[in-house]
Amino acid sequence: DGSSLARSSAYGSRWAARSLVAARLCRRCMVQLTYIPGRPEPLVQVQSFGTSRAAGRSDADLVQILNQNFDFRLSSLKQDLELKEPQFQRLSAHGHFGRADLDL
Repeated sequence: DGSSLARSSAYGSRWAARSLVAARLCRRCMVQLTYIPGRPEPLVQVQSFGTSRAAGRSDADLVQILNQNFDFRLSSLKQDLELKEPQFQRLSAHGHFGRADLDL
């Protein structure tokens, strides 16, 4: 279920981590989103395992970049990543191995 808090935050953190690597701000990283009751936006943590230093950035700089460019509120993640759409239904019946009709 793409609409659950845990799954939405996992997809959002993976999206953010891939964006940092694609922008060459680090070679590898882990993004963690921690949702606190009563706060709409999560606490964002980044661990680049030292690979952001080559780009002249610290992990705190990467957190600031993410906070400026991503809206990690749960409702925004569901909308931006289209988690309410029935995109999983095509794979649920027959799987994805050996299927030429899917563009995966």
